[in-house]
Amino acid sequence: MKAVVQVVSRASVEVEGRLVGEIKGPGLVVLLGVTHGDTPALAAKLAAKIWRLRMLRDEKSCEDVGAPLLVISQFTLYGDVRKGRRPGWTNAAPGAVSEPLYEEFLANLRALGAHVEAGVFGAMMEVSLVNSGPYTLIVDTDELPG
Repeated sequence: MKAVVQVVSRASVEVEGRLVGEIKGPGLVVLLGVTHGDTPALAAKLAAKIWRLRMLRDEKSCEDVGAPLLVISQFTLYGDVRKGRRPGWTNAAPGAVSEPLYEEFLANLRALGAHVEAGVFGAMMEVSLVNSGPYTLIVDTDELPG
């Protein structure tokens, strides 16, 4: 799993002109990609890592201050641009694999006590955010310890 994590002062997501998720910060927007071989255990590990990352003002985490998160599924994080001009998507897990893991990630955050808003898996979404700092990290489960 791979996540792009951004500190925001506010963020929202719309599907077909309808607001489906919104947070007011400080908080985090998490763009989440799933690849082949990802597991529920990795979803839990990544959720805990992001919940406890000290990215907010004064080196606080979402856990420390109860900051909200807006999570958006983002298969394009696994786009491959090494050949030609058109990205390849073979590194992204198919929806039948990635949707349950996306839902598992959300459930794990909520189980930790997080206020989580989310996009709609597989939908064409319009995401609006105000990046604060700006502060953005890429967190990859391949790079997390044991």
